[in-house]
Amino acid sequence: MVRIAILCLSTALATPALSASLVVTVSGVGSAEGEVGCALYAGEEGFLSDGAASAATWVKADPAGVTCRFDALRPGVYAVAVSHDVNGNRKTDTNVLGIPKEPWGVTNDARPRIGAPSFRDAAVRVDGEGVNTVSVTLDD
Repeated sequence: MVRIAILCLSTALATPALSASLVVTVSGVGSAEGEVGCALYAGEEGFLSDGAASAATWVKADPAGVTCRFDALRPGVYAVAVSHDVNGNRKTDTNVLGIPKEPWGVTNDARPRIGAPSFRDAAVRVDGEGVNTVSVTLDD
């Protein structure tokens, strides 16, 4: 019984605390129409797929820029996708080829010439405790 208690305690101490925050400063918001959505991905699997984000937040659009904040994160590697939902349907509208019709961006401002950005290109490290800040510039 004592061994189990010691094992549980050592496991708890070895697990990183949920104390880091990631603040995403978004520029390039073209108008005050609609909302800006920020989706946080904790891994490559499902990156940029609907419903696969670990967390998401929506803020009122503001041409001066907006800020999205994700709290209680474990230290690790994350990526954030941002979209200016101009028409208010809370999704990034695309054309028949799947190319976004609304302004969008990802961390590291990764924007390949062909295809969608990869998790690896957009990945940012969230370290330890405190606030980690990144910026994303939206583009059409």
